[in-house]
Amino acid sequence: MKLTSYWLDTSEPFRSGSDRPLGGQCDVVVVGGGLTGSSAALTLAKKGASVVQLEASTIGSAASGRNGGMCNNGFAQNYADLSARLGRDKANALYKAFDAGVSLVENIVKEEDIDCSFARYGKLKIAAKPEHYDVLARTQELLAANVDPETRMISRQDLRNEVGTDRYYGGLLFSKSAGMHVGRFVRGLATAAAKRGAQIYEQSPVMGIRRVQGGHQVQTPTGTIVARQVLLATGISHVGPLGWIRRRIVPIGAFLIATEPLSPQDVARLMPTGRMVVDTRNLVVYWRLTPDNRLLFGGRARFAVSNPQSDEKSGRILKAAMVDVFPELANTRIDYCWGGMVDATRDRLPRAGQRDGIYYSMGYSGHGTHMATLMGSIMADVMDGKEELNPWRDFDWPAIPGHFGPPWFLPILGAYYRMKDAFR
Repeated sequence: MKLTSYWLDTSEPFRSGSDRPLGGQCDVVVVGGGLTGSSAALTLAKKGASVVQLEASTIGSAASGRNGGMCNNGFAQNYADLSARLGRDKANALYKAFDAGVSLVENIVKEEDIDCSFARYGKLKIAAKPEHYDVLARTQELLAANVDPETRMISRQDLRNEVGTDRYYGGLLFSKSAGMHVGRFVRGLATAAAKRGAQIYEQSPVMGIRRVQGGHQVQTPTGTIVARQVLLATGISHVGPLGWIRRRIVPIGAFLIATEPLSPQDVARLMPTGRMVVDTRNLVVYWRLTPDNRLLFGGRARFAVSNPQSDEKSGRILKAAMVDVFPELANTRIDYCWGGMVDATRDRLPRAGQRDGIYYSMGYSGHGTHMATLMGSIMADVMDGKEELNPWRDFDWPAIPGHFGPPWFLPILGAYYRMKDAFR
């Protein structure tokens, strides 16, 4: 069993980094080599801007290359609750932004010829308890009436036609959702940006940013550059002068396993439609097929940080959860086990804007594959003065009380969610 991301292990490393010494001046420095940063770099380069992208490690090595590879439209939150809090028009606009993110990924894949197995299989949100089905049904009724008529309910009787398990009680189908090989996508995105002229530097952590005449001076161990504008696309990075952001984002471990390739018979029986699947528990589990027919199974196995020991322990928990859903996989080999850190905000909605002249976009809270891609592109326009395009422009972002960096409260939060799953 490899303790590494399946997506990163089965995609070609990024090989288009700049061989120029880092220095001088540019129009924009993009900090971060994930989906947000690479999408922004591509869009800015296509506009004719001189772009330098700085990545502390390697392209896609953090959350962008360690997730489920799902482009799932819709909210993590209940649509009715979000509509009540924000207003129906605002909730609908945000919902459509997630739709637009899926479409943008699809368009980029076609335009840049990125071989990442993108396909709109649809997402199925399945009820872990009978009462959860009733909540999903009320949600679907509101969605169909207000913003997404392409959703529909799947009864428990019909669920076997979608997923080969009797563990659940029906579900809500989001037909516009998609899946892809996210490792090939994020590395392909950065390669496309480099082809358009973006100068990309791996192993270049940003250690300091300060205002100077003409913009901002950005310091790395290998050189210093002055940029007219800076975009932070850093997620939960622990490197550099990001204290203001760290007080507003909670890094939560997300863990995944991937089986050996399944036989065609197992695929037809267990995953006949190839959907992206997520359940309704607070300690959520989700699964999908990979392009080579492995079952990828992930979730919040533990409220802990990701490291090799934590990943392996979480992998054992996920294997047991997978067997609970699919008992016939009890003897199936697990080939990959890995973890990543989700950049979660307090309300699980992204944040993007400008502070002290520096732009930022992050906080996707586990739903960032397509939203990160969309926001990278949008922030390139925002930096051109089109602030009205930012769907998160009116959201305040207060610090989380008692949170100054390391998430000391995660075990307490995990115990709370386990209790909620047991009694609700």
